[in-house]
Amino acid sequence: MAYSQSPKKAGLPREVLKWLQSLELSFFPKNVRRDLSNGYLVAEIFSWYFPRDFHMHSYDNGASLAAKQSNWSQIERFFEKQNISLMKEVIDGTIHCKPGAAELLVQEIYTFLTNRRIQTIQKVEQGFTDKAYQDQLPMVARATASVAIKSNLSLSEVIAEPNIISNQRKVLAIIHRHIEQRKEERTQDPKRFNVKPTLGEQAVRLPPLLAYQSEPNLQMNTSQAAC
Repeated sequence: MAYSQSPKKAGLPREVLKWLQSLELSFFPKNVRRDLSNGYLVAEIFSWYFPRDFHMHSYDNGASLAAKQSNWSQIERFFEKQNISLMKEVIDGTIHCKPGAAELLVQEIYTFLTNRRIQTIQKVEQGFTDKAYQDQLPMVARATASVAIKSNLSLSEVIAEPNIISNQRKVLAIIHRHIEQRKEERTQDPKRFNVKPTLGEQAVRLPPLLAYQSEPNLQMNTSQAAC
């Protein structure tokens, strides 16, 4: 059975793709989330506009966490020097291959370097989760709680921030989001989950106007019964 495309292969706006092709990079980012995570291509993009500040021999095109942190620390120092404001959450999401983070980063870089507005902005899930992808799947194919944790909390993220309490909070947030999604599914398709209506839902409720009109009749019947 073929399902919708995974967010890790999500595309970019056409104008951004054409711009990347015009830069003649050492390699074209076929998988944006993977190819931009170590910061090498980001440094190479900026080297076309700031050749004196970016020397590519100082950057490592490796996949290890140490290489990623080294590359991005140099890039972030340049951002501070040039007063370039990019959300820390976007950079961290790109490093740890979060869904939608790299796509948003490239669009922000494109807007800053070219001073152009993007006509069709890619929609990105808040918090860089895979919720948008999960919503496209049929209910039977959606992730379980354990798979949701694995998909939204990468190993590099845990290694980069080994604080147990912080990681526990991230896990609890993922589980809470998963539970809320399950509740939403039960509401959308109660028959599938054999959800039975409560007594309150089964009770017949009169509209406010009819209920108000029936009060005098009810009082008359009560007074007659008392007589």
